Amino acid sequence: MFGIGMPELVIILVIALIVIGPQKLPDLAKSLGKGLAEFKKATDDFKQTIEADSRTEEEKEHLAKLAEAKKKAEEEKVREAEELKAKVEGTTAAAEPVPAAAATAATVEAEKKA
Repeated sequence: MFGIGMPELVIILVIALIVIGPQKLPDLAKSLGKGLAEFKKATDDFKQTIEADSRTEEEKEHLAKLAEAKKKAEEEKVREAEELKAKVEGTTAAAEPVPAAAATAATVEAEKKA
């Protein structure tokens, strides 16, 4: 951690022991430990908040894509329904002249026989 090896750490502890004194060194170490624990907790909370925001943003993008796909699918269904309606109306319109033509043909045949 921070590129400090065992010999450097021993030197730092000896200097701290000389400067601070043996009575206050445990209290200082305890305070330092609590401070580092709080810092780690705050860092973890910050990371979780960032991750949650990221997930929320991704979910919003996904929902927007789904809404767009749904809209396209609905438009496609409407277009297909209109095409089917046009085919049905076209078939009905085309079917009506056929019976009229058949009736005319039948009338012509009846006149020939008569």
